[in-house]
Amino acid sequence: MRASSVAPSVARSAVADALDRIEADGRSGIWIEIVDADEALAAAAVVDRRRQAGEHMPLAGTTLAVKGNIDVVGHRTTAGCPSFGEVAGRSARSVEALEAAGAVVIGITNLDQFATGLVGTRSPYGACPNAHWSELVSGGSSSGSAVAVASGLVDLALGTDTAGSGRVPAAANGIIGLKPTRGRWSTLGIVPACRSLDCPSVFARSLPLATAAARVLSDQPLDPADLWRRSGENVSITPGSIRIGVPTAGSLTFAGHERGSRRFSEAVETLTASLRSAGSTVDLVDIDLGPFVAAGRLLYDGAFVAERYEAVGSFVAQGSPDLDPHVRGVIERAADVRAWEVFRDRAELRRLDRLTASTWDRIDVMVVPSAPRIPTVGEVTADPIGTNAMLGTYTNFVNLLDLAALTAPVGPEFVDGPPTSLTLIGRAWSDALLVAIASALVP
Repeated sequence: MRASSVAPSVARSAVADALDRIEADGRSGIWIEIVDADEALAAAAVVDRRRQAGEHMPLAGTTLAVKGNIDVVGHRTTAGCPSFGEVAGRSARSVEALEAAGAVVIGITNLDQFATGLVGTRSPYGACPNAHWSELVSGGSSSGSAVAVASGLVDLALGTDTAGSGRVPAAANGIIGLKPTRGRWSTLGIVPACRSLDCPSVFARSLPLATAAARVLSDQPLDPADLWRRSGENVSITPGSIRIGVPTAGSLTFAGHERGSRRFSEAVETLTASLRSAGSTVDLVDIDLGPFVAAGRLLYDGAFVAERYEAVGSFVAQGSPDLDPHVRGVIERAADVRAWEVFRDRAELRRLDRLTASTWDRIDVMVVPSAPRIPTVGEVTADPIGTNAMLGTYTNFVNLLDLAALTAPVGPEFVDGPPTSLTLIGRAWSDALLVAIASALVP
Protein backbone atom coordinates (compact mmCIF):
# COMPACT_ATOMS: atom_id res chain seq x y z
CA MET A 1 0.00 0.00 0.00
CA ARG A 2 1.39 3.44 -0.91
CA ALA A 3 1.88 5.82 2.00
CA SER A 4 -0.42 8.39 0.40
CA SER A 5 -3.34 5.93 0.50
CA VAL A 6 -3.10 5.39 4.26
CA ALA A 7 -5.93 6.96 6.28
CA PRO A 8 -4.35 10.07 7.90
CA SER A 9 -5.84 10.07 11.38
CA VAL A 10 -6.56 6.50 12.46
CA ALA A 11 -4.66 6.83 15.75
CA ARG A 12 -6.02 10.28 16.61
CA SER A 13 -9.59 9.13 15.97
CA ALA A 14 -9.08 6.03 18.11
CA VAL A 15 -7.65 8.05 20.99
CA ALA A 16 -10.38 10.69 20.84
CA ASP A 17 -13.06 8.00 20.83
CA ALA A 18 -11.45 6.18 23.77
CA LEU A 19 -11.26 9.34 25.86
CA ASP A 20 -14.93 10.05 25.13
CA ARG A 21 -15.90 6.51 26.17
CA ILE A 22 -13.94 6.78 29.41
CA GLU A 23 -15.57 10.11 30.26
CA ALA A 24 -19.02 8.70 29.53
CA ASP A 25 -18.32 5.56 31.57
CA GLY A 26 -17.38 7.51 34.67
CA ARG A 27 -16.99 4.54 37.03
CA SER A 28 -14.44 4.83 39.83
CA GLY A 29 -11.92 2.11 40.65
CA ILE A 30 -10.82 1.29 37.10
CA TRP A 31 -8.18 3.98 36.63
CA ILE A 32 -5.41 5.46 38.72
CA GLU A 33 -4.72 8.11 36.11
CA ILE A 34 -6.04 9.06 32.67
CA VAL A 35 -3.38 10.47 30.38
CA ASP A 36 -3.94 14.15 29.56
CA ALA A 37 -5.87 14.43 26.31
CA ASP A 38 -3.29 16.72 24.69
CA GLU A 39 -0.50 14.25 25.53
CA ALA A 40 -2.42 11.24 24.18
CA LEU A 41 -3.52 13.06 21.01
CA ALA A 42 0.03 14.27 20.39
CA ALA A 43 1.32 10.70 20.67
CA ALA A 44 -1.40 9.59 18.27
CA ALA A 45 -0.43 12.29 15.79
CA VAL A 46 3.12 10.92 15.76
CA VAL A 47 1.75 7.45 14.97
CA ASP A 48 -0.35 8.82 12.12
CA ARG A 49 2.63 10.70 10.65
CA ARG A 50 4.82 7.61 10.81
CA ARG A 51 2.14 5.55 9.07
CA GLN A 52 1.77 8.21 6.41
CA ALA A 53 5.53 7.99 5.85
CA GLY A 54 5.15 4.28 5.14
CA GLU A 55 6.33 2.73 8.41
CA HIS A 56 4.93 -0.69 9.32
CA MET A 57 3.00 -0.20 12.56
CA PRO A 58 0.94 -3.30 13.33
CA LEU A 59 -0.78 -1.72 16.34
CA ALA A 60 -1.58 1.68 14.81
CA GLY A 61 -5.08 2.75 15.85
CA THR A 62 -4.86 0.66 19.03
CA THR A 63 -5.51 2.25 22.41
CA LEU A 64 -3.59 0.89 25.39
CA ALA A 65 -4.10 0.78 29.16
CA VAL A 66 -1.16 0.02 31.44
CA LYS A 67 -1.29 -1.61 34.86
CA GLY A 68 -0.20 0.69 37.67
CA ASN A 69 2.97 -1.24 38.54
CA ILE A 70 4.40 -0.75 35.03
CA ASP A 71 6.40 2.39 34.23
CA VAL A 72 5.01 4.94 31.78
CA VAL A 73 7.42 7.81 31.21
CA GLY A 74 6.32 11.06 32.83
CA HIS A 75 3.78 9.33 35.09
CA ARG A 76 4.05 8.10 38.66
CA THR A 77 4.30 4.35 39.15
CA THR A 78 2.34 3.78 42.38
CA ALA A 79 1.80 0.00 42.19
CA GLY A 80 -1.56 0.75 43.79
CA CYS A 81 -0.08 2.63 46.76
CA PRO A 82 -0.32 6.46 46.51
CA SER A 83 2.72 7.08 48.73
CA PHE A 84 4.94 4.64 46.81
CA GLY A 85 7.08 5.18 43.77
CA GLU A 86 8.11 8.12 41.66
CA VAL A 87 7.62 9.60 38.21
CA ALA A 88 9.13 7.27 35.65
CA GLY A 89 12.03 8.65 33.65
CA ARG A 90 11.56 5.92 31.08
CA SER A 91 8.71 3.59 30.17
CA ALA A 92 8.92 -0.14 30.78
CA ARG A 93 10.37 -2.00 27.81
CA SER A 94 7.00 -3.64 27.22
CA VAL A 95 5.29 -0.25 26.97
CA GLU A 96 8.00 1.07 24.66
CA ALA A 97 7.62 -1.93 22.36
CA LEU A 98 3.85 -1.57 22.04
CA GLU A 99 4.12 2.18 21.51
CA ALA A 100 6.77 1.67 18.82
CA ALA A 101 4.28 -0.62 17.07
CA GLY A 102 1.64 2.13 17.13
CA ALA A 103 -0.33 1.65 20.35
CA VAL A 104 -1.11 4.82 22.32
CA VAL A 105 -1.28 4.81 26.12
CA ILE A 106 -4.60 6.16 27.38
CA GLY A 107 -4.28 5.59 31.11
CA ILE A 108 -2.78 3.83 34.13
CA THR A 109 -5.06 1.19 35.64
CA ASN A 110 -5.92 0.18 39.18
CA LEU A 111 -4.67 -3.09 40.68
CA ASP A 112 -4.50 -5.12 43.83
CA GLN A 113 -1.78 -3.23 45.67
CA PHE A 114 1.77 -4.35 44.82
CA ALA A 115 0.20 -7.01 42.56
CA THR A 116 -0.65 -9.00 45.68
CA GLY A 117 -4.11 -10.50 45.23
CA LEU A 118 -6.48 -12.04 42.72
CA VAL A 119 -9.64 -10.20 43.74
CA GLY A 120 -9.43 -6.59 42.50
CA THR A 121 -10.54 -5.10 45.83
CA ARG A 122 -7.20 -4.47 47.56
CA SER A 123 -6.54 -0.89 46.55
CA PRO A 124 -6.78 2.51 48.24
CA TYR A 125 -7.92 3.80 44.84
CA GLY A 126 -11.10 1.80 45.42
CA ALA A 127 -12.33 -1.65 44.49
CA CYS A 128 -12.29 -2.15 40.75
CA PRO A 129 -15.80 -2.95 39.48
CA ASN A 130 -16.45 -5.96 37.30
CA ALA A 131 -17.00 -4.88 33.69
CA HIS A 132 -20.51 -6.37 33.43
CA TRP A 133 -21.65 -8.08 36.63
CA SER A 134 -21.66 -5.62 39.52
CA GLU A 135 -22.07 -8.21 42.27
CA LEU A 136 -18.97 -10.14 41.20
CA VAL A 137 -15.34 -9.22 41.80
CA SER A 138 -13.28 -8.05 38.84
CA GLY A 139 -10.41 -10.38 39.61
CA GLY A 140 -6.86 -9.24 40.13
CA SER A 141 -4.30 -8.16 40.47
CA SER A 142 -4.54 -6.72 36.93
CA SER A 143 -8.13 -5.70 37.61
CA GLY A 144 -8.29 -2.28 35.97
CA SER A 145 -6.50 -3.48 32.85
CA ALA A 146 -8.95 -6.31 32.31
CA VAL A 147 -12.02 -4.18 33.05
CA ALA A 148 -10.86 -1.34 30.77
CA VAL A 149 -10.65 -3.84 27.89
CA ALA A 150 -13.82 -5.79 28.73
CA SER A 151 -15.81 -2.54 29.04
CA GLY A 152 -14.68 -1.44 25.58
CA LEU A 153 -12.85 1.59 26.95
CA VAL A 154 -9.55 0.59 25.31
CA ASP A 155 -8.51 -2.06 22.82
CA LEU A 156 -5.55 -3.59 24.61
CA ALA A 157 -4.07 -3.61 28.10
CA LEU A 158 -0.84 -4.61 29.78
CA GLY A 159 -0.99 -6.46 33.06
CA THR A 160 1.38 -8.66 34.98
CA ASP A 161 1.07 -12.27 36.06
CA THR A 162 2.85 -14.01 38.92
CA ALA A 163 0.08 -16.13 40.41
CA GLY A 164 -2.71 -15.67 37.88
CA SER A 165 -3.11 -11.91 37.56
CA GLY A 166 -3.25 -12.09 33.78
CA ARG A 167 -5.78 -14.93 33.77
CA VAL A 168 -8.22 -14.60 36.68
CA PRO A 169 -9.41 -11.07 35.73
CA ALA A 170 -9.71 -12.17 32.11
CA ALA A 171 -12.03 -14.97 33.24
CA ALA A 172 -13.99 -12.69 35.57
CA ASN A 173 -14.70 -10.24 32.75
CA GLY A 174 -15.07 -12.59 29.79
CA ILE A 175 -12.02 -11.67 27.67
CA ILE A 176 -8.69 -13.05 26.43
CA GLY A 177 -5.74 -13.14 28.84
CA LEU A 178 -2.33 -14.24 27.57
CA LYS A 179 0.52 -15.12 29.94
CA PRO A 180 3.72 -15.94 28.08
CA THR A 181 6.53 -18.29 28.92
CA ARG A 182 8.36 -16.79 31.87
CA GLY A 183 11.19 -14.61 30.59
CA ARG A 184 9.89 -14.39 27.04
CA TRP A 185 8.88 -10.74 27.49
CA SER A 186 10.88 -8.08 29.30
CA THR A 187 10.12 -7.22 32.92
CA LEU A 188 12.37 -4.13 32.97
CA GLY A 189 10.40 -1.17 34.29
CA ILE A 190 7.92 -3.27 36.26
CA VAL A 191 7.62 -3.06 40.05
CA PRO A 192 8.17 -6.71 40.95
CA ALA A 193 5.92 -8.97 42.97
CA CYS A 194 8.28 -11.98 42.80
CA ARG A 195 11.13 -11.14 40.45
CA SER A 196 11.99 -14.68 39.45
CA LEU A 197 8.36 -15.55 38.63
CA ASP A 198 6.87 -12.35 37.19
CA CYS A 199 5.59 -12.02 33.62
CA PRO A 200 3.91 -9.16 31.79
CA SER A 201 0.53 -10.19 30.38
CA VAL A 202 -1.86 -8.85 27.76
CA PHE A 203 -5.65 -8.49 27.68
CA ALA A 204 -7.78 -8.12 24.56
CA ARG A 205 -11.31 -8.82 23.39
CA SER A 206 -10.03 -10.71 20.35
CA LEU A 207 -7.35 -13.35 19.99
CA PRO A 208 -5.78 -11.75 16.87
CA LEU A 209 -5.14 -8.49 18.73
CA ALA A 210 -3.70 -10.31 21.76
CA THR A 211 -1.50 -12.32 19.39
CA ALA A 212 -0.33 -9.21 17.55
CA ALA A 213 0.70 -7.61 20.84
CA ALA A 214 2.42 -10.82 21.92
CA ARG A 215 4.39 -10.90 18.70
CA VAL A 216 5.60 -7.35 19.24
CA LEU A 217 6.64 -8.10 22.83
CA SER A 218 8.41 -11.29 21.80
CA ASP A 219 10.41 -9.52 19.09
CA GLN A 220 12.19 -7.20 21.52
CA PRO A 221 15.97 -7.71 21.49
CA LEU A 222 17.55 -9.21 24.58
CA ASP A 223 18.99 -6.60 26.96
CA PRO A 224 21.88 -7.59 29.27
CA ALA A 225 20.28 -5.47 31.99
CA ASP A 226 17.14 -7.61 31.84
CA LEU A 227 18.23 -10.32 34.26
CA TRP A 228 15.21 -12.57 33.83
CA ARG A 229 14.80 -12.34 30.06
CA ARG A 230 15.69 -15.50 28.15
CA SER A 231 15.19 -17.24 24.83
CA GLY A 232 14.23 -20.78 23.92
CA GLU A 233 13.08 -23.07 21.17
CA ASN A 234 9.39 -22.97 20.33
CA VAL A 235 7.42 -26.13 21.02
CA SER A 236 5.84 -27.79 17.99
CA ILE A 237 3.61 -30.81 17.56
CA THR A 238 2.64 -33.18 14.78
CA PRO A 239 0.43 -31.15 12.42
CA GLY A 240 -3.23 -32.00 12.80
CA SER A 241 -2.81 -34.15 15.91
CA ILE A 242 -3.42 -32.70 19.38
CA ARG A 243 -3.33 -34.48 22.73
CA ILE A 244 -5.29 -32.52 25.33
CA GLY A 245 -4.88 -33.27 29.00
CA VAL A 246 -8.14 -32.99 30.94
CA PRO A 247 -8.04 -33.20 34.74
CA THR A 248 -9.90 -36.10 36.28
CA ALA A 249 -13.06 -35.16 38.12
CA GLY A 250 -11.46 -36.11 41.41
CA SER A 251 -8.65 -33.60 40.97
CA LEU A 252 -10.98 -30.66 40.24
CA THR A 253 -12.87 -28.37 42.56
CA PHE A 254 -15.47 -25.74 41.74
CA ALA A 255 -15.72 -24.32 45.27
CA GLY A 256 -19.42 -24.95 45.64
CA HIS A 257 -20.43 -23.85 42.14
CA GLU A 258 -23.14 -26.41 41.44
CA ARG A 259 -22.97 -25.96 37.66
CA GLY A 260 -19.20 -25.65 37.48
CA SER A 261 -18.41 -29.24 36.59
CA ARG A 262 -21.06 -29.42 33.88
CA ARG A 263 -20.06 -26.09 32.37
CA PHE A 264 -16.39 -27.11 32.29
CA SER A 265 -17.22 -30.41 30.58
CA GLU A 266 -19.37 -28.62 28.01
CA ALA A 267 -16.59 -26.12 27.33
CA VAL A 268 -14.08 -28.93 26.77
CA GLU A 269 -16.54 -30.56 24.37
CA THR A 270 -16.85 -27.25 22.51
CA LEU A 271 -13.06 -26.96 22.25
CA THR A 272 -12.74 -30.54 21.02
CA ALA A 273 -15.51 -30.14 18.46
CA SER A 274 -14.00 -26.88 17.18
CA LEU A 275 -10.59 -28.45 16.70
CA ARG A 276 -12.04 -31.47 14.93
CA SER A 277 -14.12 -29.22 12.67
CA ALA A 278 -10.89 -27.46 11.77
CA GLY A 279 -9.44 -30.79 10.68
CA SER A 280 -7.41 -31.80 13.73
CA THR A 281 -7.31 -35.22 15.32
CA VAL A 282 -7.92 -34.76 19.04
CA ASP A 283 -7.15 -37.22 21.80
CA LEU A 284 -8.38 -36.45 25.32
CA VAL A 285 -6.05 -37.76 28.03
CA ASP A 286 -6.99 -38.00 31.70
CA ILE A 287 -4.47 -36.33 33.99
CA ASP A 288 -4.14 -35.96 37.74
CA LEU A 289 -3.99 -32.27 38.55
CA GLY A 290 -3.11 -32.93 42.20
CA PRO A 291 0.68 -32.49 41.93
CA PHE A 292 0.25 -29.28 39.94
CA VAL A 293 -2.08 -27.78 42.55
CA ALA A 294 0.34 -28.89 45.28
CA ALA A 295 3.10 -26.94 43.55
CA GLY A 296 0.84 -23.89 43.42
CA ARG A 297 0.35 -23.94 47.19
CA LEU A 298 4.06 -23.26 47.64
CA LEU A 299 3.61 -19.76 46.24
CA TYR A 300 1.75 -18.31 49.24
CA ASP A 301 1.73 -21.11 51.80
CA GLY A 302 5.47 -21.75 51.49
CA ALA A 303 8.71 -19.83 51.47
CA PHE A 304 8.42 -18.39 47.95
CA VAL A 305 6.31 -15.57 49.38
CA ALA A 306 9.56 -14.18 50.83
CA GLU A 307 10.36 -12.81 47.39
CA ARG A 308 7.48 -10.37 47.82
CA TYR A 309 9.23 -8.98 50.88
CA GLU A 310 12.43 -8.65 48.87
CA ALA A 311 10.52 -6.60 46.29
CA VAL A 312 8.73 -4.02 48.48
CA GLY A 313 9.22 -5.13 52.08
CA SER A 314 11.43 -2.23 53.09
CA PHE A 315 8.72 0.21 52.02
CA VAL A 316 5.94 -1.76 53.71
CA ALA A 317 7.95 -1.92 56.94
CA GLN A 318 7.81 1.89 57.14
CA GLY A 319 4.08 1.59 57.85
CA SER A 320 2.61 3.91 55.24
CA PRO A 321 -1.02 4.75 56.11
CA ASP A 322 -2.25 3.91 52.58
CA LEU A 323 -1.23 0.26 52.72
CA ASP A 324 -4.04 -2.20 52.13
CA PRO A 325 -4.29 -4.27 55.35
CA HIS A 326 -4.43 -7.63 53.58
CA VAL A 327 -1.50 -6.82 51.32
CA ARG A 328 0.44 -5.47 54.27
CA GLY A 329 -0.24 -8.67 56.19
CA VAL A 330 0.99 -10.91 53.38
CA ILE A 331 4.22 -8.96 52.90
CA GLU A 332 4.97 -8.48 56.60
CA ARG A 333 4.53 -12.20 57.27
CA ALA A 334 6.90 -12.92 54.41
CA ALA A 335 9.67 -11.26 56.41
CA ASP A 336 9.52 -14.15 58.89
CA VAL A 337 10.46 -16.81 56.33
CA ARG A 338 13.72 -18.48 57.37
CA ALA A 339 16.54 -19.26 54.97
CA TRP A 340 16.31 -23.02 55.46
CA GLU A 341 12.61 -22.93 54.52
CA VAL A 342 13.48 -21.46 51.13
CA PHE A 343 15.82 -24.35 50.37
CA ARG A 344 13.27 -26.86 51.67
CA ASP A 345 10.58 -25.50 49.37
CA ARG A 346 12.95 -25.26 46.42
CA ALA A 347 13.61 -28.97 46.87
CA GLU A 348 9.88 -29.69 47.13
CA LEU A 349 9.19 -27.71 43.97
CA ARG A 350 11.94 -29.64 42.23
CA ARG A 351 10.28 -32.90 43.31
CA LEU A 352 6.88 -31.77 42.04
CA ASP A 353 8.42 -30.50 38.82
CA ARG A 354 9.93 -33.94 38.20
CA LEU A 355 6.64 -35.60 39.15
CA THR A 356 4.59 -33.48 36.76
CA ALA A 357 7.14 -33.58 33.91
CA SER A 358 5.99 -37.03 32.79
CA THR A 359 2.52 -35.58 32.15
CA TRP A 360 3.97 -33.62 29.24
CA ASP A 361 5.19 -36.84 27.62
CA ARG A 362 1.53 -37.81 27.19
CA ILE A 363 -0.07 -34.48 26.27
CA ASP A 364 0.60 -31.38 24.17
CA VAL A 365 -1.62 -29.01 26.12
CA MET A 366 -3.59 -29.06 29.35
CA VAL A 367 -7.01 -27.49 29.74
CA VAL A 368 -8.30 -26.34 33.14
CA PRO A 369 -11.06 -24.06 34.44
CA SER A 370 -9.59 -20.57 34.68
CA ALA A 371 -10.93 -20.40 38.25
CA PRO A 372 -13.22 -22.65 40.29
CA ARG A 373 -15.80 -19.85 40.19
CA ILE A 374 -15.96 -16.04 40.30
CA PRO A 375 -17.04 -14.94 43.79
CA THR A 376 -19.15 -11.98 44.82
CA VAL A 377 -17.73 -8.85 46.40
CA GLY A 378 -19.55 -9.82 49.59
CA GLU A 379 -17.79 -13.17 49.73
CA VAL A 380 -14.41 -11.52 49.45
CA THR A 381 -15.33 -9.08 52.22
CA ALA A 382 -16.38 -11.95 54.47
CA ASP A 383 -13.35 -14.16 53.74
CA PRO A 384 -10.65 -12.13 51.99
CA ILE A 385 -7.83 -14.65 52.36
CA GLY A 386 -9.73 -17.86 51.67
CA THR A 387 -11.58 -16.47 48.65
CA ASN A 388 -8.37 -15.09 47.18
CA ALA A 389 -6.68 -18.48 47.60
CA MET A 390 -9.60 -20.22 45.88
CA LEU A 391 -9.21 -18.02 42.81
CA GLY A 392 -5.60 -19.14 42.39
CA THR A 393 -6.33 -22.86 42.41
CA TYR A 394 -5.65 -23.35 38.69
CA THR A 395 -3.24 -20.46 38.18
CA ASN A 396 -0.69 -20.41 41.01
CA PHE A 397 1.35 -23.37 39.77
CA VAL A 398 1.93 -22.17 36.21
CA ASN A 399 4.91 -19.85 36.70
CA LEU A 400 6.42 -22.01 39.42
CA LEU A 401 6.50 -24.95 36.98
CA ASP A 402 7.68 -22.77 34.07
CA LEU A 403 4.58 -23.10 31.90
CA ALA A 404 2.77 -20.83 29.43
CA ALA A 405 -0.96 -20.12 29.55
CA LEU A 406 -3.80 -18.56 27.57
CA THR A 407 -7.24 -17.84 29.02
CA ALA A 408 -10.29 -17.53 26.76
CA PRO A 409 -14.08 -17.34 27.19
CA VAL A 410 -16.17 -20.18 25.79
CA GLY A 411 -19.83 -19.87 24.88
CA PRO A 412 -22.41 -17.24 25.77
CA GLU A 413 -22.48 -14.93 28.76
CA PHE A 414 -24.86 -15.80 31.57
CA VAL A 415 -27.24 -13.51 33.36
CA ASP A 416 -25.43 -14.10 36.65
CA GLY A 417 -21.87 -14.01 35.40
CA PRO A 418 -19.28 -14.31 32.65
CA PRO A 419 -19.08 -17.10 30.10
CA THR A 420 -17.23 -20.26 31.04
CA SER A 421 -13.52 -19.58 30.81
CA LEU A 422 -10.91 -22.17 29.88
CA THR A 423 -7.18 -21.83 30.36
CA LEU A 424 -4.89 -23.66 27.98
CA ILE A 425 -1.54 -24.50 29.58
CA GLY A 426 1.58 -25.74 27.85
CA ARG A 427 5.26 -26.27 28.44
CA ALA A 428 7.69 -23.35 28.27
CA TRP A 429 7.91 -21.93 24.72
CA SER A 430 4.54 -23.43 23.71
CA ASP A 431 3.00 -19.94 23.36
CA ALA A 432 2.35 -20.21 19.60
CA LEU A 433 0.84 -23.65 20.04
CA LEU A 434 -1.63 -22.34 22.64
CA VAL A 435 -2.65 -19.53 20.29
CA ALA A 436 -3.14 -21.99 17.42
CA ILE A 437 -5.39 -24.20 19.57
CA ALA A 438 -7.35 -21.26 20.94
CA SER A 439 -7.90 -19.88 17.44
CA ALA A 440 -10.23 -22.77 16.73
CA LEU A 441 -12.34 -21.71 19.68
CA VAL A 442 -12.51 -17.91 19.79
CA PRO A 443 -12.37 -15.14 17.16
